[in-house]
Amino acid sequence: MLSRIPAVARCLSLAALCAAGPVAALEFPLPPPGEDIVGQVQTVTAKYEDTFADLGTRYDLGYLEMIAANPGVDAWLPGAGTQIVLPTRFVLPPGPREGIVINLAEYRLYYYPKGLNVVHTYPLGIGREGWGSPLALTKVTAKTPNPTWTPPASIKAEHAADNDPLPSVVPAGPDNPLGPFKFSLGLPGYLIHGSNKKFGIGMRTSHGCFRMYNNNVLEMAGMVPIGTPVRILNEPYKFGISGGKVYLEAHTPLDDKGNPSVVDKHTAVINALLKREDLANNLRMNWDVVRDVVAAEDGMPVEIAVPSGSVVSSEPLNMQ
Repeated sequence: MLSRIPAVARCLSLAALCAAGPVAALEFPLPPPGEDIVGQVQTVTAKYEDTFADLGTRYDLGYLEMIAANPGVDAWLPGAGTQIVLPTRFVLPPGPREGIVINLAEYRLYYYPKGLNVVHTYPLGIGREGWGSPLALTKVTAKTPNPTWTPPASIKAEHAADNDPLPSVVPAGPDNPLGPFKFSLGLPGYLIHGSNKKFGIGMRTSHGCFRMYNNNVLEMAGMVPIGTPVRILNEPYKFGISGGKVYLEAHTPLDDKGNPSVVDKHTAVINALLKREDLANNLRMNWDVVRDVVAAEDGMPVEIAVPSGSVVSSEPLNMQ
């Protein structure tokens, strides 16, 4: 029977990676045909002044995914010498590997440059309570450096109710919530853009738009052409193959409004598996491990397939 390997034991040390200089942005070669996983989980030793917000900015990770990967660690004062897990291994989202793919459940964007055998991935801030980000198939319709911001009436009313009135137009600059660059989408009112606040990337903090670290959105500005397709998903359970083994990556499910959802996890996992027709008819899983992965919701791929000849748990799957 498979067992979950402790997170730190599964990680790679960053010491060798950092020896040559700063960690690069999260760009990975695409896996071979029939495989789905990129990257490796890593660890870093915290310094006294480190916070999860600082580490997320440094390693292209969002706040909530840092929390999920490091249960029990104080996000604001991890403490000097604390080993921090960096969840930098990913099952690629289901569907075509082209253009921009946003998975709301993991607060993350994937970009597949046309003609190149690589994927770039970045953390996102998404819509908060009452301002959920939509599921859609759309495209990039415009690119705007140093954008101004014209707050819609709904947001102006919200700020006025909090005695924080907004001007009709916010000029470009350090106080502009769109940051240094925006991508307009074929969804009226929705953008991919930077931010004037470091905190909030990888969380439900926006009014429905997709916020990025400024260095990330500027990097994308130089790569993503107008007309690039954008596919927005909400997939908390991703199955993937690597090296002949089957993995499951689990995140906290979100409802249609972008809030944590109480769902039938058994049904949700089975439905995610059935979308993978190459797996659904032939896969023998260890449901005990699946339960552990779904309960942890730590966003890190874990092997869930049982090797040939092993004993499979026969009890029904019950994750409620």
